[in-house]
Amino acid sequence: MKAASFNVNSLRARVSLVIDWLKHERPDILCIQETKVQDAEFPADGFDKAGYYCAFRGQKSYNGVAIFSRKKLTKVSFGFDEAPADEARLIKARHGKITIVNTYVPQGYKTDSEKFEYKLNWFRRLSDYFEKNFKADEPVLWMGDLNVAPEAIDVYEPDMLWGHVCFNERVQGALEDVVGWGFVDVFRKHRKEAGHYTYWDYRLRGSVKKNLGWRIDHIMATRPLAEKSTASYIDKSPRLAERPSDHTPIIAEFDFDQ
Repeated sequence: MKAASFNVNSLRARVSLVIDWLKHERPDILCIQETKVQDAEFPADGFDKAGYYCAFRGQKSYNGVAIFSRKKLTKVSFGFDEAPADEARLIKARHGKITIVNTYVPQGYKTDSEKFEYKLNWFRRLSDYFEKNFKADEPVLWMGDLNVAPEAIDVYEPDMLWGHVCFNERVQGALEDVVGWGFVDVFRKHRKEAGHYTYWDYRLRGSVKKNLGWRIDHIMATRPLAEKSTASYIDKSPRLAERPSDHTPIIAEFDFDQ
């Protein structure tokens, strides 16, 4: 089984790029974030023709999450169990024996802002969500743009960037609390070295060529799945395409019987 996560930064602007990538890579599951499209305008037909079922929840101009699957998804739900549901930031579905949770975690704006406190609380709510709805010995995949660089090796210049809204002690601790419920960082299981990133800022000139990036998109798996992971890697090619997203896909492969 092959699973991937990709913040597309506007699906309608990059629908051809995503469909071409799906046709070339043929993942069983692709979670995307920041679709920025209302449900009535979601471009589902192109994905259907490419051989993918899809489930999605969006809103105008901001946020938006979707799951594409080569197998029909079941038990689809959106958002948290209580208000504010944040439906355009969280989608859950079953893919055979596996539960998929796709999240687009708030970025946080500035560390002294209410939006950053909302981000920290969002992680607390997510921890409660996993505790309430799942068991750590079940096969669960948690994927998405988590807007956290967990370690110094996950950013291009850790001394300079320390204290950023996505790279500081408080937000790393918030992520660790959720991971501690029972998840394994699948990419780090297979790749221990620095220099692997999923995001390069548009505003930083030459960021891709110079590899001035961040690893803030992640694939987390409970141990029954993580133990069967055979590879994990980042595909930089979509970031080098014409009119790219500022993110690129992260992929994991599993020897898991669906």
